Amino acid sequence: MTKETKDSLVKGTLILTVAALIARFLGVFQRIPLVHLLHEEGMGSYSIAFNLYSILLVVATAGIPSALSKMVSEKYAIGRPAEAQRIYRAAIWFAIVAGVVMTAILYVFAPIYAEQISHGGPDATLATRAIAPAMLFFPLIAIMRGYFQGRQNMMPNGISQVVEQVFRLVTSIGLAFILLNISLGWGVAGASFGGVMGGIAALAVMLYYALKLKRRDAQSNIAAEQIAAGSTQSPITQAPARYSEIYRSLLKLSIPIVIFSVTVTLVYAIDTSIIIPLLEGTIGRSEALGLVGIIGGRAQSLAGIPIILAIALSQSVVPIISAAYSRKDLKQVGHQTTRVLQLSILSGLPAVLVIAIAARPLDFFMFGHEDTAFGMSHGPYMISLLTLGAMFQIVMQTSGAVLMGMGRMKPLMTHVAVGIAVKLAGSFLLAQWFGIYGIIGSTGLCFIVTSWLNLRSLRKEVDFTILGRRFIGLLLSIVVIVILGLGAEWLTHTYVHPTPWYRLNEGINAVLVCGFSAALYPLILMVTRVVTKDDVKNFPSPVQKLIGKVSRLLKRS
Repeated sequence: MTKETKDSLVKGTLILTVAALIARFLGVFQRIPLVHLLHEEGMGSYSIAFNLYSILLVVATAGIPSALSKMVSEKYAIGRPAEAQRIYRAAIWFAIVAGVVMTAILYVFAPIYAEQISHGGPDATLATRAIAPAMLFFPLIAIMRGYFQGRQNMMPNGISQVVEQVFRLVTSIGLAFILLNISLGWGVAGASFGGVMGGIAALAVMLYYALKLKRRDAQSNIAAEQIAAGSTQSPITQAPARYSEIYRSLLKLSIPIVIFSVTVTLVYAIDTSIIIPLLEGTIGRSEALGLVGIIGGRAQSLAGIPIILAIALSQSVVPIISAAYSRKDLKQVGHQTTRVLQLSILSGLPAVLVIAIAARPLDFFMFGHEDTAFGMSHGPYMISLLTLGAMFQIVMQTSGAVLMGMGRMKPLMTHVAVGIAVKLAGSFLLAQWFGIYGIIGSTGLCFIVTSWLNLRSLRKEVDFTILGRRFIGLLLSIVVIVILGLGAEWLTHTYVHPTPWYRLNEGINAVLVCGFSAALYPLILMVTRVVTKDDVKNFPSPVQKLIGKVSRLLKRS
């Protein structure tokens, strides 16, 4: 790999990582005013609509862009830009057809899912139909992002993600505020329609960059034709590939990616779909719908934060694993597998612990009190438990990405199917005794089972260790951090009330508890020798510099 290629890879990864972080945080902060406007019942309807939309969006977009990126980059690498453009045009037509079909499915079947399956009522149907037109745009956006990725131009993808979230946030809040004057159902529909406006804005950004790239390609083609005109050799022509062949190649590469990518989205959608049917007989429909609002509007948003950095770190070494495996260099595959699992666990764990420990002040500061006493007493615990399950989600997705890099798609698909089956069985069984906690616990159980199956398959292929003997030290560190963190949370909640404003007090407590728990993490890990100097060398440069500064400060003190 040349220095130029490495620089391009680092730059592209940095752009996408920063964009993903900004988009994720905008998505979380979008929920804060929506919770205040729509309350638990409205957020329940919104979550039912959004999770169904998310599943169809993954099905319509995931996989194809990755496959397109691979095919386009290969064609340009061997000097066949015309074939790359034909593949791109075929993918565009696929995106248009997929968008129309998915929009029709979402609109027509909205009442069946929202009312008969999820028991969300007419408001959930209205919200689902309001977001349906977004499906017209996002398959096309995804294809264009895959094409730009294949051309090693990540800037349009990053900018479009951020612009999409900005427009979604502004229009969702604005329309919800205006349409609430008509009814709660129309307010929820307005919030859902923000996704459509975000899609239009993102598509506009992609079209701008596409036209810009087209003009640049046109100038390059003119220069190439002038060079060819002075050459005595006749150009080699090849019959263009048929669209059927292109689609066959795209689908062969993309279908396994789709199945793996939809796992978490499907699990979260199952949660919002079955809470009311399973719990309304025990706690009533209104309370059950409120729990859907809490888990979809609050818990899933916060639980999605720890996964961002861990997956971004792990994805950077997956191509290395793929290349090493193709060379039959199993020693290198094992080394990189160890490295990627360590990085994902050690980088994801602090965020999991911080959010789980500080769930109460974070919940009450960001979203305010729940509408009901039932929600107020259970909301922080729901956030904490779902976030703890995200730790196993990190392991599941990282180990799954390694299996994909090794081309082991068949066992990966089996593991996903087993995990979903465990989720469904666990939810119906545990909800009888533990209510909402049984449903959330079965989500974590799904991630645990899938992770264990992934790691078992990996061990059959290569030798690797995650932490080895240091695993006991890690468990001890977690116990110490949780005990001290929860103690700090109890003290601040009980005694720290410096202002007359409740929300501001909770914000101060959240900062104190999060800061204390986050500071404990590296200190305890160094004391228990879970993290060694060799581990630090594998960390990204900014993290290495930060650890070095902390170490120097500790030595001075």
